Amino acid sequence: MNIKSLLLGSAAALAAVSGAQAADAIVAAEPEPMEYVRVCDAFGTGYFYIPGTETCLSISGYVRTQINYDDQEFTAAGADWDARTKGYLTFAAKNDTEFGTLSSYINLEANDTSDTFLDGAWINIAGFDIGYFYNWWDDFGLSGETDSSGGNLTNSIRYTYDGGSFQAGASVEEIDGDGENDNVGVSGLIRGTVGGVDALLIGSYDFDAEEAAFKARLTAAVGPGTIGLMGIYATDPNFYWDTSEWSVAAEYKIQATDKFFITPAAQYFGDVDFADIDAWRVGVTAGYQITEGLRTLATVNYTDIDEAGTSLADDDSRVTGFLRLQRDF
Repeated sequence: MNIKSLLLGSAAALAAVSGAQAADAIVAAEPEPMEYVRVCDAFGTGYFYIPGTETCLSISGYVRTQINYDDQEFTAAGADWDARTKGYLTFAAKNDTEFGTLSSYINLEANDTSDTFLDGAWINIAGFDIGYFYNWWDDFGLSGETDSSGGNLTNSIRYTYDGGSFQAGASVEEIDGDGENDNVGVSGLIRGTVGGVDALLIGSYDFDAEEAAFKARLTAAVGPGTIGLMGIYATDPNFYWDTSEWSVAAEYKIQATDKFFITPAAQYFGDVDFADIDAWRVGVTAGYQITEGLRTLATVNYTDIDEAGTSLADDDSRVTGFLRLQRDF
């Protein structure tokens, strides 16, 4: 065998081995393009597109630390003050459909007593709210921290017609009851706004207790602030209102500066616990916006009652209040 034949044979063998190794080699896949989170401005600030969808998501909430005071032994140990901290998250998802905007909400609360719970989860579309949320009695109180005006978190379905300056709605709610009937309640709402005046009326009926309750509220811009008036009446204790047969309340929120407001308020309760007992409460709430996302709120209230041992007070008078620091995001 000559040198030329040997070289050609070696080259052919090397080519065969190299080809076999190439067939077994792992080829790295081309990297797929990354989809970055896009800002969604169709539903206001704070929304972004969920990657791969046309649904916009917003995450908001707050962290709150608060010192509460109650002169009627606030804690089991007999202290009249107690510090509390909690975190709150709201997830809102929205997208456009042929029926209008489809929205859903989830509210989660966690606090320093190791309680974590669902504080609302519902769907909204075409004027309907369906799910677990606070009723209109909670939505429409006065702005301060002095009044008591009812409110419950229930599984409900409701419809609200929104004509801008006029709103009307109806709601069917699952309620807590002790009677022999189904635990169902119904509510109706009528609301109108003209200029700086906002008036509404809520009527509710508890089928379990077979009793009704009504709330009326009026707010109006007057001078440097807003005056608020509210009245409540119930035929007897029921799911919607069981504190007293009737009650009236008033407040005046004074916007002293862009960052500071103060709200004196008063409320009168007639026939507390639906007995021949009356009571009244006065108080003041003040708030200050320290900086963007950080605010403080404080309130102090005094309640005087004809007879001790009611739902409003163990004694014939009561002083309550709190000091709060809250970071919103």
